[in-house]
Amino acid sequence: MAANTLDIGSKNNYPAGELNNFTVCSFEIDMVECASMEGFLQALKFDKTHIQVEVCKLTGINAKKRGSDRNSQWKLKRGLWWQGEFYERKGDDYQRLLDRAYISMAKSSEKFRQALLDTGDLILTHHMGKSSEWDTVLTQSEFCNRLMKLRNLLRKGTDINSVKKL
Repeated sequence: MAANTLDIGSKNNYPAGELNNFTVCSFEIDMVECASMEGFLQALKFDKTHIQVEVCKLTGINAKKRGSDRNSQWKLKRGLWWQGEFYERKGDDYQRLLDRAYISMAKSSEKFRQALLDTGDLILTHHMGKSSEWDTVLTQSEFCNRLMKLRNLLRKGTDINSVKKL
């Protein structure tokens, strides 16, 4: 890795390890409690709302495993679901949903916000992530760009409660 980068990963030291989607980091989106971003992302693979609510309660590898059986379904449909609504994987509405989730997490967690700030000026990377929208619900660039946009807003002193889009 280049000296000016920080690779986000669950086994990496702070702050990189704190910023990965597996980390326990509670937040609420659309009145659904999520225990981690991974739980939320895996929940998007299910078209039934009651299952989404349960998957949102999961963290780490448990969340990833729960969603893995649904990979063929969302890939075949070329989209994901949230609260009864279908989102085209490459659609703008899906990107806005991801923005809302990351903003919600940032609003809820001082620890997450501090870890973002503690990355300084480093370019955030995620070498374990995938780059194709058809292979993953969140690409490397979708993930890292959101983190860096949030970090920039925090550094500017923006009130995170007023942010609607990244």
